[in-house]
Amino acid sequence: MLLLRVVSRLLCYPDAELHAALPEIRQALAAAPGMLPEPQRMALDGFIAELAVTDLFELQENYVRLFDQGRSLSLHLFEHVHGESRDRGQAMVDLLQRYQERGFTLAARELPDYLPLLLEYLSGQEPAEVAELLGDAADVIVLLGARLRERGSPYGVLFEALETIAGTPLDANELRRKVAGEGPDPTLTRMDEIWEEEQVTFLAGNGADGCAAAAARPAAATVRWVDQQQPTGSGI
Repeated sequence: MLLLRVVSRLLCYPDAELHAALPEIRQALAAAPGMLPEPQRMALDGFIAELAVTDLFELQENYVRLFDQGRSLSLHLFEHVHGESRDRGQAMVDLLQRYQERGFTLAARELPDYLPLLLEYLSGQEPAEVAELLGDAADVIVLLGARLRERGSPYGVLFEALETIAGTPLDANELRRKVAGEGPDPTLTRMDEIWEEEQVTFLAGNGADGCAAAAARPAAATVRWVDQQQPTGSGI
């Protein structure tokens, strides 16, 4: 499903390859009408157009601020479902086994519950499996979309599109009310306190810590728009 490939790529960390491909992505969506209600399609098109005219460094800074700082907008689905419980590990194993059974391979640093990766996988699957897995994730999709809207982030349009595909869960309004009453992400507050309390030393040692931190992000699930065939693996 083309729409899932589009959302997968747009949810990844914005790199130069994505920035260069945005006009082609817009053209691909325009050539496949009917995937979304027209207001949502126009909103998605506007989001992509805005990305295309925004400086790449600014896009990257905004992305990190949203998705890489704190847990409330983590793109790892099981973090919202299982937290740090042991159930999260078993859920990872089960999802990874599903990928392997379909011949979908992951790079070493990827976690199977990373949303862009899941969407890339589903873009090549039958509608029944898309409905099953996105249906299972529907509450998290609504939760993340509501939090992005509360922050005024344009990334919310991607989750509106996913909700259209997955279906709106029965408790969607309750989730949105809960989000409206949330305070600041406590993990972000704690990070601010640590920053104030501790001296941060750059260029210490051989710089390995900085490189390790930069490598900690799960590798992006890449879509190469010059090749419109459905991926058979992670495409990384």
